[in-house]
Amino acid sequence: MGKQFSELSDKHIEFIEKQKIYFVATAVENGSVNLSPKGGDSLRVINSKQIAWLNLTGSGNESASHVIQNPRMTVMFCAFEGSPLILRAYGQATVLHAKDERWDTFAPLFPKSVAARQIFVLDVDLVQSSCGMSVPYFSYEGDRDDLANWSTKQGKEGIEKYWLKKNQKSLDGFETEIAKRSGLDVE
Repeated sequence: MGKQFSELSDKHIEFIEKQKIYFVATAVENGSVNLSPKGGDSLRVINSKQIAWLNLTGSGNESASHVIQNPRMTVMFCAFEGSPLILRAYGQATVLHAKDERWDTFAPLFPKSVAARQIFVLDVDLVQSSCGMSVPYFSYEGDRDDLANWSTKQGKEGIEKYWLKKNQKSLDGFETEIAKRSGLDVE
């Protein structure tokens, strides 16, 4: 049933590239565990040992606050059509903001968006596949454009104000560093 690998195989990468949704999990020693669904054109396999994903503006900023304290991250993919499969990539993540030195290395890999908040780079330590035989079938109908429409309406200045108001602290009060690392003035 379950198999473990030290890196992503070509078959794993091919599977990942077909997925329309993936899930990201982070946690710190004390506080809430975060599990977030992600979609759209927001994930890239850099190589067999590295994945990057674009984090768009949202109501919370848990992944950033967790990775600052504890870089462990799991990214999970599930087959909702075809042969059953659950694939998890475990590793150590780094969070990048637009003013960080490595941002310009990864940002061009993703579609431009005013909602772009961070990029997470996961250095993969372990890959695990499992059967996924109980994961139900779902049909992909399309991506939602709600966030793109909202963020376009807000514009860069509105998004940055939102970050200052809603994205500086996690649910548990942990710092996300979004103001400091994005060069925003805190009033």
